[in-house]
Amino acid sequence: MAERPPRILVVDDIDDNVFTLQRRLKQFTKAEIAAAQNGRLALEALRAAPFDLVLLDVQMPEMDGTAVLAEMKADMALRDVPVIMVSALDDLETVLRCIKLGAEDYVQKPFNAELLRARVEAALERKRLRDQEAKFLAQLQAEKARVNDLLHSVLPKSVVSELKASGRLAPRRHDEVAVVFCDIVGFTEYCDGNAPEAVLERLEALVAAFEAVVDRHGLEKIKTIGDAFMATAGLLRYVENPVLAAAECGLAMAEAAKAHGAGWQVRVGIHMGPIVAGILGKRSFVFDLWGDTVNVAARVAAEAEPGTVVVTGALWPFLGASCQGRSLGQVDLKGKGPTEIVCLVGRKAPVA
Repeated sequence: MAERPPRILVVDDIDDNVFTLQRRLKQFTKAEIAAAQNGRLALEALRAAPFDLVLLDVQMPEMDGTAVLAEMKADMALRDVPVIMVSALDDLETVLRCIKLGAEDYVQKPFNAELLRARVEAALERKRLRDQEAKFLAQLQAEKARVNDLLHSVLPKSVVSELKASGRLAPRRHDEVAVVFCDIVGFTEYCDGNAPEAVLERLEALVAAFEAVVDRHGLEKIKTIGDAFMATAGLLRYVENPVLAAAECGLAMAEAAKAHGAGWQVRVGIHMGPIVAGILGKRSFVFDLWGDTVNVAARVAAEAEPGTVVVTGALWPFLGASCQGRSLGQVDLKGKGPTEIVCLVGRKAPVA
């Protein structure tokens, strides 16, 4: 798209001076030229439309050039518009004061054609370069915002903060982290029987609902793995009782899935223990968790009935005062052996 021609505002109360300046300017520039007969009208014109340069007479009735310049520099919308002061030969002291106020340059009456051309062209070029720089900075800010949005969509907030501060995330071992593992029942069959666009749209909606639930309960979303969703309690944000927070979150996720238009049900498994967390990869990176706790949470979820939340029996002491549960007995978990599984029925009614 072609750039618009520059716009110049000539401000002078004497018509002959305005005519002379306009005629000279048209000889060497394709700029659009407007005129104002006094300072007040000049400010009105500047606030009504963008200008790239102002040729401003110093001595004018009602509001002189110095006052106009001071008002422009105080106005955040006008302060970057370059101003060339127009003065008589015996008014250099005022011109010096205007330069200190922020005027770009000055020309004297009577006008020297070559000097006028050189100063106008230089001022317009500086303005063009400043505009290009501002546009480039705006593009950088937009790109930075886009990258930030992308980072926050794939990494927890505190991880993003550490990456920005130090450029890396040191891997750490964390004790007593509750891991929530949730997967959709029958998702593969659903994919086979529905259009890809519909599957993706409904899955995105459910994941967004899960993200809202996770945030509301003080947990951190870690990642999605196909149709599975993993979150943690007590990893990056302090919660008083990570197991209870994870349990309440799991129950809310099951309700969110039930209310979802696709009619899906989920299985949710929860376990707590030590984990190692860090960023994996250099180009396509992901914040991930490793350790037996993660594996157990996934395997426990596989033992749940559709629409239910289950925890390992070892976690019940953290839940018994607040939740109702039903033991599913001992289940032989791969790599763990016999492990008691408890299905959460819901929160206990508050005591009157």
